[in-house]
Amino acid sequence: MSGSARGTLPQRSVPIVVVAPDSLKSSCTAPDAARAIASGVRRALGQGVQIRELPLADGGEGTLDVLVAAWGGEILDVATTDALGRPRTGRVGLSSEKQGARLAVIEAADANGLPAVVDQPLRALDADTAGVGALVCAALSAGATEILMCLGGSATSDGGSGMLRALGARLLDASGNDVAPGARGLAELHEIDLSEIDTRAGKGGWRVACDVDHPLTGVGGAAAVFGPQKGASPEQVELIDRGLARLARLLAEATGGEANELAALPGLGAAGGLALGPVALFGAQLVPGSALVSDAVGLRDALAGAAMVITAEGRLDAQSLQGKVVSRVLAEARDCRDDAPAVAGEEPSSVPVVVLAGSVELSFEECQRAGIAAWSIARGPATLDQLQADTPALLAEAAAHATRVVLGEG
Repeated sequence: MSGSARGTLPQRSVPIVVVAPDSLKSSCTAPDAARAIASGVRRALGQGVQIRELPLADGGEGTLDVLVAAWGGEILDVATTDALGRPRTGRVGLSSEKQGARLAVIEAADANGLPAVVDQPLRALDADTAGVGALVCAALSAGATEILMCLGGSATSDGGSGMLRALGARLLDASGNDVAPGARGLAELHEIDLSEIDTRAGKGGWRVACDVDHPLTGVGGAAAVFGPQKGASPEQVELIDRGLARLARLLAEATGGEANELAALPGLGAAGGLALGPVALFGAQLVPGSALVSDAVGLRDALAGAAMVITAEGRLDAQSLQGKVVSRVLAEARDCRDDAPAVAGEEPSSVPVVVLAGSVELSFEECQRAGIAAWSIARGPATLDQLQADTPALLAEAAAHATRVVLGEG
């Protein structure tokens, strides 16, 4: 058969794979996870594949690094304290100054994070957010005109009262004495003196990025849902809940707001109510952290024309579908389908979403309803320490398997 008779074989298009993981706590940062997953995709499809790496975050751990990388700027080291009052170094991300405006990104867990205090017995009543206030003061002193505070992974349940004290507020008992730090002091709280609060804090804008939509108080609130994770007994949960309600009432009275409305605000229960003060006093806006980050890095645009998207997190469970990175990737993948040009006779299809996780706690039916394919990175029985030590290699291996299953051999 002649060459002209054989014709030319059709050329395969180069597949586009979007790699958009969260960090895997205490194991792998989001950028490291993205690099590992990308290497696995290349093993499956060869060097011809086009990979778009977009490390993500949900407002918690890793958000500062992702946002500063996306927006440009610098990161300052700041002397602060942990949730038990011990010295530590935190960070403040500062955007490049544009037209006199400068945004400061604060990752609250740098100062009130649970991982920093697990070397001690958990003390839910005493854990305090004064160190977060030190970060805010440093940001204001560095010229920040807007604060973006990222919540998540906290050891505290004090309603941000420690942060307010660091900014100059006084929390007083019925005798006019300062109450004890942490949630413990809220039980004795009678009055809030705002006369000496740092005026710089109220002059700029505030946004608070959170990864949950729980209210401040009640059965779905900060104490009831997250208190036990921070070491609170059932009796302490009730005490914390009453204290948070008291703090909300006094702040509402000071600003002419409505306490019940304030306490019921979705997301205000994040990080033990840390955003209560900024919302009540400075008009802070609560924003879904995963949405803010995905917009900053351009996830929607990156998904255009993609053959699949791979995301990752430490544990895939019901909360993953409620404001975490996985839920945001799913939403963007659906929107990408809806935005695609209509083709006559064809049903628009979503970008396939693969989730890699240290543990998968959703059933097959739950994953199917959500529209995800889930892979655990564990090869077999292993301790947590073993999984954490091998996380990058395990992510690469799982990504290679998932890519071959979803896209074939390339």
